[in-house]
Amino acid sequence: MNITLNRRALLAAVLAGAGAVAAGAPAEASVPAPVSGVRIAVHFDLAAGQMPENIVLDRDGSVDVTFAGSRQVARVGADGRIRVLATPPAPADPAAVTPALGFPLVTGLVRDGRTFYVAYATGSTETGVWTFTEGGRPRQLAALPSGGLPNGMTRDPASGLLYVTDSVQGTIHTVSPRGVVRTVSADPALAANGLLGVNGIKIHNRAVYVSNLDEGTILRLPFGARGLGPARVVATGLTGVDDFTFTGHGDEIIATLNTADQVVRVTGNRTEVLLTAADGLSNPTSVVIRGRTLLVPSAAYLTRNDPNLLVATLRH
Repeated sequence: MNITLNRRALLAAVLAGAGAVAAGAPAEASVPAPVSGVRIAVHFDLAAGQMPENIVLDRDGSVDVTFAGSRQVARVGADGRIRVLATPPAPADPAAVTPALGFPLVTGLVRDGRTFYVAYATGSTETGVWTFTEGGRPRQLAALPSGGLPNGMTRDPASGLLYVTDSVQGTIHTVSPRGVVRTVSADPALAANGLLGVNGIKIHNRAVYVSNLDEGTILRLPFGARGLGPARVVATGLTGVDDFTFTGHGDEIIATLNTADQVVRVTGNRTEVLLTAADGLSNPTSVVIRGRTLLVPSAAYLTRNDPNLLVATLRH
């Protein structure tokens, strides 16, 4: 990328969570805006398949993303530079078709130190969870049903288990460090209703939380002795909800609404719009928080315009 030194310094400060606010007079509104310092930090290359699907924090102000269209895991540095870390192999079966979407793609991403786990959907035997150590080649840790679409993924630090959603089959699997797969929920509330069902996933407050894109819901499934308990709806009306994260303030959630081009904050029964397409969102897919800084990748799946990484400072 051709970035000036001044722009690199600005990007480094923003991605590191400095939360700098753009110069100018403060707004005169009686109620402060929920976010400030909104800007596009990095523009990605749609033609090269750089459609960021998932994001995790890395060290030194960097973030790591999955590029769905190019099947890549990449690091975006604090200076905006992009470095590819790994690329799972193309499907061996050229006739394989990924359910619902039609193209092979990497989706969920988990980082544990220098070890990475990535969900990969191909419609063939490569479908599953892949892993690699930074600098090494990816290998398949666990195969998942080729007729499904593994999507969101998180890791339980207490057990070491990966929790993986399947947006087509409407299930949640666990994958052990040795690659043992177990289905822990097929609750009807996880099912798709037109395109994609259960999607993003997080572990919080002794339970697994997931989103359902078709239903526009966020669900809570408590941990149980034999898997996960029944799903309970904790938020509704979230059109096209994709991934989400917790802010650290109780059960408060920040969620991306992919098809609505919005980022919202959900606090109890209240939903507040934080960002929209007017801010640069282009089918936002996921979100992470560093300090008070939101980092939101957009994949431009439907808009076909400007996949990017947007940053903003969140007011608590």
